[in-house]
Amino acid sequence: MGPFELIVIVLVVLVIFGPKNLPKLGKSLGQTVKNVREGMEEGSDDKKDEKSEEAAKDAEAEDVVEESADADAAEDAVFCSHCGHKNEAGAEFCSKCGSPLSK
Repeated sequence: MGPFELIVIVLVVLVIFGPKNLPKLGKSLGQTVKNVREGMEEGSDDKKDEKSEEAAKDAEAEDVVEESADADAAEDAVFCSHCGHKNEAGAEFCSKCGSPLSK
């Protein structure tokens, strides 16, 4: 936008609203911009707080799940007598070498 366009816009606004209402219009426009900025700052702060809280909860939950999954997997694991590969508890054959698993 050049200076000519800005002058045209100011003249059109002046004609539409009149010189008496122009200060009121500017004040309300300024308050609106201020409220929008404050709302955006509040929203970003709230989102940051929520994200950090959710990340902490997710990390704790993942640690618990990993620990319980490791414990369950170690108890249910069957090792191949031929190659030593760890297989699931219900497996009949080794997933690595294909030899039958002893039960």
